[in-house]
Parts: sequence; structure tokens; C-alpha cells
Amino acid sequence: MSILEVEHLSMAFADKQLYEDASFRLNKEDHMGIIGQNGAGKSTLIKLITEQELPDEGMIKWQRNTKIGYLDQYAQSAHDLTVEAFLKTAFAQLYMIAEKQAACYAKYAENLDDTLLEKAGRYQEILEANDFYGIDTKIDQIMVGLGIDAIGKNHQVSECSGGQRSKIILAKLLLEKPDVLLLDEPTNYLDVEHIEWLTGYLNDFSGCFMVISHDFDFLENITNTIVDVAFGKITKYTGSFKSALKQKEIKKEVQQKAYEKQRQQIEKDEAYIRKNKAGTRATMAKSRQRRLDKIDRLTPPSDNLQAHFNFPYIELLSSATLTVNKLSVGYKHPLLSPVTFAMSHGEKVVLKGFNGVGKSTLIKSILGLIPNFGGQAQFVDAAIVNYFIQDLTWDNPQQTPLQTVQDIYPKLEPKTIRQRLARAGINAANAIKPMNLLSGGEQTKVKLCLLELKPSNFLIMDEPTNHLDDETKNALRDALQAFPGNVLLVTHESSFYAGWADKIFDVESIRLEK
Repeated sequence: MSILEVEHLSMAFADKQLYEDASFRLNKEDHMGIIGQNGAGKSTLIKLITEQELPDEGMIKWQRNTKIGYLDQYAQSAHDLTVEAFLKTAFAQLYMIAEKQAACYAKYAENLDDTLLEKAGRYQEILEANDFYGIDTKIDQIMVGLGIDAIGKNHQVSECSGGQRSKIILAKLLLEKPDVLLLDEPTNYLDVEHIEWLTGYLNDFSGCFMVISHDFDFLENITNTIVDVAFGKITKYTGSFKSALKQKEIKKEVQQKAYEKQRQQIEKDEAYIRKNKAGTRATMAKSRQRRLDKIDRLTPPSDNLQAHFNFPYIELLSSATLTVNKLSVGYKHPLLSPVTFAMSHGEKVVLKGFNGVGKSTLIKSILGLIPNFGGQAQFVDAAIVNYFIQDLTWDNPQQTPLQTVQDIYPKLEPKTIRQRLARAGINAANAIKPMNLLSGGEQTKVKLCLLELKPSNFLIMDEPTNHLDDETKNALRDALQAFPGNVLLVTHESSFYAGWADKIFDVESIRLEK
């Protein structure tokens, strides 16, 4: 049975057609993954079906009384509540019923009206049916599962980082237990053990869901159907993620063969027409021309603009490049035991550990961006550091990528900037689009482009793969692997650094794994 019907959907931005006459259905049993390259229109699709945006054409119809839970990739919250109080808002209706029940008992104590006891009893049945008295246990389970317990129940939501807020909002969403979950990049701020927990939760989820993710291992483990957003079309495949990729490849081969066959026939007909448009076979030539005019011409399988990265290197002759000695990091109090480690020339080290343990804080302390509680971090004098920050924040989000790069590097010609953006996977249309209208992946590509414009010998990368499609991740991995200098990397994706990281620094236990 269909929970959602999308029929003849068309949507375009500026000169880019995201979808044209696209249709698909979300069924009650569907655990659906949504895939596609950065900028293909995956997040826009979610915004359309949640009525945040209106389509150019088409129909979007939900089954009546469907309760929808939506997490977008920019989930934010400025609630002046503690984490625990915010999560309890997921049960606001039950707390309201509990208050009404308490009011019944209070009034009964005053006038002994038995109808109040009957009313309180009906409220009690509702509370018990919805496991009201197990709310604290549910909240504890979700907090542990998503790693929010490391933040603490009494921490103010408004004081949490963007990644922490995303996890807290995801937790509230799961506690609400909607009929349909719509999740846009839910694993971006989760580490391996919390992704495993979310995988188990979604596999046991009784409703249906749509999940946008570039974490293909995650999709393989949670989906039974895939929607591919590509080249102006939305195609639904039944089966796992890997099965969908095989079906897509077969479809691509069939399309290519059909295109080639038609192209050859068109060239043959056009040659015949040119040769015989005058003479005894002119009538036949006109007939072929009429046939060509009516033909529905096929298009070849096309590929989006591919990203290529190359981080310019400045020679560094020193053997030791970074020394961290008993560094104690945190904000109001230390998050970690004092940290000691060193990096030598050309070493590539990964910082591993669950979100909230202090990886980003450690990096900021090493860079001197925030004060520490003791100890020191020292780069060699000749070290030139390039730092990728995971947050998608801009001084002026209304500026285009072209303007953003121009402001930082005013001596660069616009033509050169366009070329560098194109190399990073930003096409001509997106280069002149406001930054806040770009997808998370496209914004990340702009940030990587900026890094490429600054020669360095030490790259510090804090979750650079968040929001990136698989092709761009591969290009970034190749560039980091080829970089002759140091790389200090934070990522929750072990497959990204497998085979080329020299050491893994487990921040939780403060040890180096070779």
C-alpha cells in the first residue's frame, strides 16, 4: 500500500533541470535509500514532499493522517532547554495528559466528585498504553545509542555544537515514533558504534522511511529499495543498495546500446537524405526526413562534473613536524586526559573516537584557536597548516562561490576561479548561485577548492567527507594519499582512510594504533 505517491514531478532551478516528469511511490514496507551526486536534487526532493517548496509541476500525495518525522542535514535548534528537557518535548502530549490527570485528583480532593476519578482513570489508561512511565528509560536508551550521554542530560541545547544538536534532534525524532521517517544525512555526525546502533533501530522500525546518505555501507545495511536521482530522472530500484547499483549499470548499458543503434541509423538516414534530396529518389529522401523529424531522439548516459583535487605542497625539510605534550583540552572542563603524541614528516594520522569525545576540540587546541587547560602543542617553524573545518558556515551566505573565492584571493582572475571551482566539481551554474542555495556537498567542494588555493605542508581535515558523494570522496582520498606532507584527519568513515593512514589515534583511550 502506498504511503506517498509522487506523480509527474518536475522541478528546475535557474538553468538546471532537477527532475522532469518523475514518478515513484513510497510503500508501507519500504526502507528506502535516496542516492545521487551532490546537487542532483536529493534534499530538494525531501523539501518538496514535506511541502517546504512547491514543484513546478506534478502531484505529491500522502496517505491521510500520516505522521511524518523529518530530519534535514542542517538541523539546528536554539532551544534554551537542557538536553533532557528538550528530548522530553517528544512526549509533550503525554505530559499534558498527566497534568490533566493530576488536576482531576486535586479537584477530587476538594469536592469528592466521583466523575473526576473516572476521568482520571481514562487518562491513566492512555498513559499506560503509551508507556508513559518508561519515558526516562527510553530517553536513556536513545542517548546512549546516539552517544548523547557524553554531552550530558543537563547540558544546554543552545550551547551544543552543530553536530551535537543534529544528534539531539535526531534523538527527539526517533522518540516521537512517526509513521514515516525522512532522514537527510543522519550519519554525518555519528561515529561507528552509533551508526551501528542507528542501523539496528531502523531495521527494527515498524514504519517506512526515506534516507539520504552518502555512507553506502550504511545504506546497504538498512534499505530494501533505492531511489536514484540522476540526470533529471528519479528511478526506483527494488533490493539492496548493491543490487540497485547493478540494476543501474545494466540500465545504463542498455541505454548506451540503444543510443548507439539509433545514432547509427540517424547518421545513415541523414547521409541518404543528403545524397538523394534531388533526383529520382527525392520522394524516398523526403519520407526519411519526415521520419527523422518525428523520431524521439535518445540521449546517451551522461555523467556529472567530476571533482579532482591536488593540494599544492611547500617543501619541509624538518623530520619532526608536530609535538603535542600533555595537552589538556576542553571548554568549561577537560574533555580528555592530557594528550601526548608527535608526528614526523609525511606522516598521515587519523583521530578516532565517538562524537563529543573531543576530537575537534583537540584540533582547535593544537591550532591555538581555543585556550587549553595545560600542556602545549608545537609545530615546527617551517610548518604551513591548511585547516578544513567541518561546519558549513560562511561570512556571507548570500555570496556565490565565485564571489567567496574572489574575496579571499582578490588577485585571481574570474576565469581562473571558475576553472578551479570546476576542477572541484562546481559547474558554471552553481558557481554563480548563492552559497545558501547549494547542497551540503557542493558547499564542501567550495571549501576544498579554497584549500587547494593555499600551498601548505600540513593538512588538518575535520570530517571532510560529510555531505560528499562517493565519486568526490574517492577524488579527495586520492589527493590526501598523494600529498607529500602531513595529514591529520578526523573522520567516522573507516573505509575512507583504510590502506593509507600511517597511524590511528584512538582519542577515547589515548593511544596510537599502527
